[in-house]
Amino acid sequence: MKRLLSLLLSGLVLTAAAPAARAAQEEVPLELSCPSAILMEKETGSILYEKDAHQKLEPASVTKVMTLLLVMEALDAGQLTLEEPVTVSAYAAGMGGSQVYLEEGEQMTVDELLKCVTVVSGNDAAVALAERVAGSESAFVSRMNQRARELGMADTNFVNCTGLPAPGHETSAYDIALMSRELILNHPAIRDYATIWMDSIRDGAFGLTNTNRLIRFYPGATGLKTGSTDAALYCMSATAERDGMELIAVVMRAPTTAQRFEDARALLDYGFAHYSMVTVYPDAPLSPVEVLLGGQAQVQPQLERECRLLVGRGEESQISTRLTLAENVEAPVDQGQTLGQMEVYVGDELRDTVPILAAQPVDRLSVPGIFSRMLRGLLMGRPA
Repeated sequence: MKRLLSLLLSGLVLTAAAPAARAAQEEVPLELSCPSAILMEKETGSILYEKDAHQKLEPASVTKVMTLLLVMEALDAGQLTLEEPVTVSAYAAGMGGSQVYLEEGEQMTVDELLKCVTVVSGNDAAVALAERVAGSESAFVSRMNQRARELGMADTNFVNCTGLPAPGHETSAYDIALMSRELILNHPAIRDYATIWMDSIRDGAFGLTNTNRLIRFYPGATGLKTGSTDAALYCMSATAERDGMELIAVVMRAPTTAQRFEDARALLDYGFAHYSMVTVYPDAPLSPVEVLLGGQAQVQPQLERECRLLVGRGEESQISTRLTLAENVEAPVDQGQTLGQMEVYVGDELRDTVPILAAQPVDRLSVPGIFSRMLRGLLMGRPA
């Protein structure tokens, strides 16, 4: 005894326009100095712009995005804590390149080492963390490559956890965007480190200044990681958020450090100017659904999840929703039982379908309960 009532609804709660946004979407070619780049939206993983994004290149210290991801996952799994001290090995202390000059036998907390890796790209700190998580850098690198495969990073092969030059150590702008998204989407605490502009370690004796100058000079910047070597040139994964939309801009092999930041800025500006995230709701509360032979007369429906939609600027007014909801349902009703769905359209294109579920369970009436209800109805309906 189920009848479906289809109602065409239009209802939206739109996010505010970003400061750099234009009223109408325009096709503006980007003039980038780098040969390979990509722009990705964090929540949906949508690619908003790309330039030879699968070209295999050396990533330099942008490698450390994966190092940080594995450390954050180990923290979430309870395998280590931010407060615990890590004893620096001779191998870790001997790392060249960018470093915080750790000494063999020196102890530093996981929290401090994360700061050193994220803010100043300390190779020695990265290896110390890798050894703490996996026992050795080589074992950690095996985990890096395994995690890369799990994320679909088909262009990637890691040889070390630092990004120091090594034969066969390569990835792509697309793969960097994938691991960057995984890090910022599921481990937002990384922002606590990636947004530090200046800090210090060793009780203030050693100063740290972020290698990512966008943190100070780009509105909404949230991270993430820079990298450079003579072979890789200048690379970065830059993240920024405005009006509830976070973007990932990856730049590979920019000729200079200044052009690296300008390319990242151009990509982010393009994304914020041309796209927005909207939260979509029905324009009226979902009405309770009648329950036949239930211990309760009605069950409250609810959306299974929040509907967040990535749209081009100017498309917000084209969004509509179509709600299909059961008029009644027979008991018993399970919590989470499907009662209908909300379809979300941009123009004529179906962009999302959100199930509508029962918010609570409803038991079926027993035989005595049915007679009791009938008796109450007769008594209530008896004339005075």
